[in-house]
Amino acid sequence: MTLELGMVTIDCADARTLADFWAKALGVEVAADYGEFVMTTPTPSGTRIGLQQVPEPRAGKNRVHVDLVTADRQAEVARLVGLGATAIAEHTMPGLSWTVLTDPEGNEFCVGSEHG
Repeated sequence: MTLELGMVTIDCADARTLADFWAKALGVEVAADYGEFVMTTPTPSGTRIGLQQVPEPRAGKNRVHVDLVTADRQAEVARLVGLGATAIAEHTMPGLSWTVLTDPEGNEFCVGSEHG
């Protein structure tokens, strides 16, 4: 197989502002700014985030969302909330806990951690 995940693109109202949030959230930089399309440098796993400005507002729940993982979920959730995210739900199942958040434009994403 030759496919790799290269970028996740998020539709938004303000690509530059949301790119700043995601760059800070992931500890990366803005790599390219084309006005209505902005992308970050790759994360350590090699994936970029793209922010694509669209005219229509988000309606309903995201059909695709980003899942992030960390060893210290509570600390990362607090840091992301400090950057402008909103925590909206907590979930736990055997071996995994995660927090559902929204970015500053309301796009949902999750931060999870494994536990014994």
